[in-house]
Amino acid sequence: MELFGMDFGCVFGALSAGHIPHKDCLLPLLSKLLGYAIVAASTTVKLPQIMKILQNKSIRGLSVVSFELETIGYTIALAYCLHKGLPFSAYGELAFLLIQAIILVAILYYFSQPMGIKSWIRPLIYCAVAPTILAGQIDPVLFEALYASQHAIFFCARVPQIWKNYTSKSTGELSLLTSLMNFAGSMVRVFTSIQEKTPMSVVLGSVIGIMTNGTILSQILLYSKQPSQSQEEKKMK
Repeated sequence: MELFGMDFGCVFGALSAGHIPHKDCLLPLLSKLLGYAIVAASTTVKLPQIMKILQNKSIRGLSVVSFELETIGYTIALAYCLHKGLPFSAYGELAFLLIQAIILVAILYYFSQPMGIKSWIRPLIYCAVAPTILAGQIDPVLFEALYASQHAIFFCARVPQIWKNYTSKSTGELSLLTSLMNFAGSMVRVFTSIQEKTPMSVVLGSVIGIMTNGTILSQILLYSKQPSQSQEEKKMK
């Protein structure tokens, strides 16, 4: 019995015989289920962050550069997985995360008004280059180099936000729920990537995600218990 690439036959067979399914049967199925669960959850990961910005009409404490780099990282990672023909359960969340990341960056631009001409150069370059990368219409060697660099891109995407949180001792409009889902997703994706036998570079990306997302999550939990600099300045006035 197979459904969406998931083989339930050995599990049902073992249970009907009164036995506990063997790990060689159970782990691949569990990996697929978790993979699809991540894909399903990814459709709403960034919605709490988007809603928080729209409700407060503020991007206080948010690093625009971090979200721009994150969008570039998602684009490269998705293009690579599509090019390699990996199973959808191993990368499907990247498609939904990329769409939400683009919407989020657009909202950040809107609340960053007025923006100078130089500020529009980055999104214009992205719109010109991204379709070519997603279509895989670039030199294979360059493609591999781009994918190798996306780990550094994701890492650098988190550093400005982490540093901004640290210096201001506040996480501003960062969403706790979005950060929590990012952290949990990275942890689960390490397990599913290993089970799906994806390249170790994919696993490495998830490990980096655990470290950086975990740092931001810990900052949210830590700084939410103490007043930010802006609040302290208001009290002094």
